[in-house]
Amino acid sequence: MATTAEAEAMRRAIALAARGLGHTSPNPVVGCVILDADGRTAGEGWHQRAGGPHAEVHALRAAGERARGGTAVVTLEPCNHTGRTGPCAQALLDAGIVRVVYAVADPNAKAAGGAATLAAAGTAVESGLLADQAAAVNEAWLTSMRFGRPFVLWKYAATLDGRSAAADGTSRWITSAESRADVHRLRAESDAVVVGSGTLRADDPHLAVRGASGSGASSGSNGVRQPLRVVLDSKATIAPDARVLDGTAPTLIAVAEDAPAVRLAGAETVRLPRATSGPGLDIPALLGELHGRGIRSVLLEGGPTLAGAFLAARAVDKVVGYLAPALLGAGAPALADAGITTITQALRLELTDVTRLGPDLRITAVPAPTAPVAPEES
Repeated sequence: MATTAEAEAMRRAIALAARGLGHTSPNPVVGCVILDADGRTAGEGWHQRAGGPHAEVHALRAAGERARGGTAVVTLEPCNHTGRTGPCAQALLDAGIVRVVYAVADPNAKAAGGAATLAAAGTAVESGLLADQAAAVNEAWLTSMRFGRPFVLWKYAATLDGRSAAADGTSRWITSAESRADVHRLRAESDAVVVGSGTLRADDPHLAVRGASGSGASSGSNGVRQPLRVVLDSKATIAPDARVLDGTAPTLIAVAEDAPAVRLAGAETVRLPRATSGPGLDIPALLGELHGRGIRSVLLEGGPTLAGAFLAARAVDKVVGYLAPALLGAGAPALADAGITTITQALRLELTDVTRLGPDLRITAVPAPTAPVAPEES
């Protein structure tokens, strides 16, 4: 059984793993704490960027000789393969670690097996410590490994009566500056931000991250890591002066296979099949395309029609709603048709967090366990 010191070390490792959010794709976020032979913290580290040293390596370097005879507490099963870096299981053995406690087993067949390698070498291994908490911080990567598609977070802003825009189409600003700043945090932690052509025409959004620091392959000149901006524009109607084409962040325009030829400076274009029912593009095909590009997490910022399409495809893993203390009475709803025609088909959610941001409420929810989370076949 894990000791009190190991449980505290795992909580610290989970907090360390969270520092890598938005910087490690297509790899997971991982944290590690090394305890010396007396159970005291000797070193810690986290996976900081794809291609760089893993969390265990950072922690072992910090611990130095104090690692010998000690325990490694890590949020994800140590890897067992050689990629851009060597296997962490072997690094732990070489450092003289005698016990490894990890939270979540590695679902990636190419990297799994570290626990077995450690055990075969005589290292004591324990799994499952604070597994739910560790899985929550690594939810995007775990979802992508299990379902072969990116994790999708749908974010929306609305009044208390569920309106995302007024009757005349105006929507800036429904929520407060505090809520808008929090959205930029979500963008910075995501690999891609997705909108539809309706939102593009109505709001001409920029979709880049502001007011946050970071590093990564898609970092801008100001040091902020920028996600891939993805626009679903089935008819290829995007204007050449749209703000998403300004070069601040990479941009991908998804058009239908039968759409007119389009060539836009500052963006890449991909052709996808149309949805088999309803308007727009095939959502599973889009997610498959993004997954193939190394995208592990998607922030869905589109309007009610696009959100409905994702929900109809059962491709929403988390919902974050920003509710402003205001009433409109008329105007666009936050969600359009999602293929739900009766109350028994309602997508039931479980609240996981309710936080006040300035005058607003941020409500976070996930599909209830009985609800399907994998996308339907196209």
